[in-house]
Order: sequence, then structure tokens, then C-alpha cells
Amino acid sequence: MLLARLNDGPEIFFTLQGEGVSAGLPAIFVRSSLCNLHCRWCDTDHTWNFEGTPWKHDKDADPAYRKHRKAEVTIEVPPAEIVDRVAAYPCKRVVITGGEPLIQQEAWLEMIRGLRVLDPAYVFEVETNGTRLPTPEFQAAVNQFNVSPKLANSGMEEKLRIAPRVLETLAAEPKAWFKFVAVEDGDMDEILALCSRFQIPPERVLLMPEGRTAAELDRHAPAVAARCLLNGWRFCDRLHVRLWGDKRGV
Repeated sequence: MLLARLNDGPEIFFTLQGEGVSAGLPAIFVRSSLCNLHCRWCDTDHTWNFEGTPWKHDKDADPAYRKHRKAEVTIEVPPAEIVDRVAAYPCKRVVITGGEPLIQQEAWLEMIRGLRVLDPAYVFEVETNGTRLPTPEFQAAVNQFNVSPKLANSGMEEKLRIAPRVLETLAAEPKAWFKFVAVEDGDMDEILALCSRFQIPPERVLLMPEGRTAAELDRHAPAVAARCLLNGWRFCDRLHVRLWGDKRGV
């Protein structure tokens, strides 16, 4: 399967979960490459913004920024090798992230099954943009879906970022939590509309301020907290940003 590359190997690392309902828990992250979306503010653009693609990114304003050479930021790793690498860590919580992991469901299933043979106590979270439908086998195998539907602020048309059948399926799945990144009142209104349209329960909605630094998070947090109080949503911080800043592999 195709994973993101970090230094000389795959992007697999042991850290604290920084977002969502599992924030603060030790977890092993395994980052897949490839994504079917292209959010302009994406902080993992090395998984999709390859040379030759037409996508725009906020980093384009930096004269030093260049699109990534795919061969330099991706690596093919057999699921059995991922099992060995993950099993070497003293942790049983695995976060499958990306990119968009659901592009490679069969390979992830092989990894999940391999780890559960070693220890049935393994717990698997999947971080997804909510545009790919999980297969019944994949949905049953995963313990928690961290769904992050993209808003208009991502810079994409709605038909690309909103998949009604997928969101309806995940809204009916008790294992799915919905995380939204918000800055302006328009973002909040859009979230309300999506929750109403797809019947997403407010108690499974997490609202997160935008920010790649603690200062940016602090600037947006009061407005986000106010909307959480108003709508019964959960406030979601970015613990990893506060601890380590905008870095990879943490």
C-alpha cells in the first residue's frame, strides 16, 4: 500500500492523539498517501499536492514552496511490514490517517486483521473526509471514525467535498464522530445546515478552531467555544499544535 514518506521510511509514529474525542490518548499514527480532495489550507499536502497537479494551496504565497515530487514523499509498504512496525510500539491504539485512507480499504483491512491476530485489544481509529463509503467489512472492523467534512473554506465545489450517501451512512453509525474546522460565522452556519441535512446528532459534533500555532488557535477559540455552547457541540482543540507546533511525525 502507498504511505506517506517521512525521512527514509513510512510516516508511522507514536504520539498523543491531538484532536477529537480521543485527544490526549497515546496512539500510533500511520499516514496513507493519496487524497481525492485538495483543500487549500491542508496541513498534509505532501499526501496529494504532487508535481504536475493543478491544485492551488495557501502555501503558494511562499516563494520557497514547491509541489512535492511524488517519489520523494511516498513509499510502498506491504501491510505485513506495517503490522511489524506498529507492533513494535507499546500501544494498542492505532490511528489510520492520510490523505484519505478509504482509498486503500482492502490493504488497511489486511493490516487490521494482522494486528488483531497478535492482540485482539488493538483499537483502530480512521480519519476520513467523509466522501468515500466504507465497505461493510471495513466499517465493522474499525472502532472509531473521525469524520471531517470539508466546508466552502476549503476552496472546493460542494459536489467534490460533500457525498450525501456517505454522510448519511456515517451519521447513522454510532462509531462516527464529526469534526469541523471553523473560523467565521459563515462556517458555523454551513455546519448547522450540514448537521440538519444529514441528521448528525449534536452530541457527536466537534468544532475546532483553525490554526497552525497556539496563537492562531487562541485567536479563534472564543468564537468557536461560544457556538459550541449555543448548539450543544463539543469544543475540540489541537493538542499536538500546542505541544509541538506545526511539525510532522509528532
